[in-house]
Parts: sequence; C-alpha cells; structure tokens
Amino acid sequence: MSNDIIARLKALKLHGMASSWSELYAQSRHTEFDPERFMQQLLLAEGAEREVRSIAYQMGAARFPAHRDLKGFDFAQARVDEELIRDLYQLKFLESAHNVVLIGGPGTGKTHLATAIGIEAVQRHGKRVRYFSTIELANALERRRQRASRGRLLTGSRTQIW
Repeated sequence: MSNDIIARLKALKLHGMASSWSELYAQSRHTEFDPERFMQQLLLAEGAEREVRSIAYQMGAARFPAHRDLKGFDFAQARVDEELIRDLYQLKFLESAHNVVLIGGPGTGKTHLATAIGIEAVQRHGKRVRYFSTIELANALERRRQRASRGRLLTGSRTQIW
C-alpha cells in the first residue's frame, strides 16, 4: 500500500511528500498518531523539496560562468570599495529598482563579484537572475535591434540582468 501512495504522490508531482512518506509513516506508527501533525510534516517536506528544486533550476538558468561567493574574493588584492560591495551583496538596490554595472579592466574581479551577488540573489532571496558577459549582452541587444523587437530582453517580472 505504501508503494501505491508513493507512486500516486509522484504522479501528482509531489516529490517531497513521496520522498518523506515512508519515514513519516513509520514515525506515526511508533508515536501517538496526530493526522494534522502528519499532514503538516508532509507539507513541510514538499515545500522544502520545491524550494531546493527551484534554486537548482534558477542556478542553471542564470548561466553563471562559475560558482563564486564573497568569501572567496580577496579584497586586499582588488581595488574596490569593500563596504560598497558588501552593501550590494545585501541586494537593497533591487528594492529600489536600481541597476548595477561593474566596470574595470581584465582581472579586477568584476565577474567574481557579479556572480557572487547573483548567486546570493537566487539562493537567499529567491530572485531570478541571468548572467551576461558584456559581449553576450551586446550581442543579445543587437539581435533584438536587428529584429526590430522592443520590450524586455528577458521575460518575467522579477528578472534581473547581470
């Protein structure tokens, strides 16, 4: 019977519930059964699974060149304002709908910082992000211009261009 339930949960795309069903069912048999608590645990498992899958999908869709974070950035080597970067890392600029453009020569940490900020936006704040190098962005804009299409470069109300 449990296998039937797991199969039905998977058919309904409730993978979090399916993966936690056996463990929760076994626990409920050894303790006083509380249907409301049992359902709450199933719903929490489903929510957690969906969040993990969403983050994994968004990380792939963002097309970051590599995984970077601020811990791996050497502020002593770079000539950047550490306080400003840490402020940007808090993503307050998104609330006020401001753009951030990182400008500098090769090897100054632009890609590292943009990627770290973008990853923070996806993982901690649930934002949709798309990383572009300058060349990729210029090419995408040129293609849009040649097609004489207007509007957003990317669709989606929460999309940020990095």
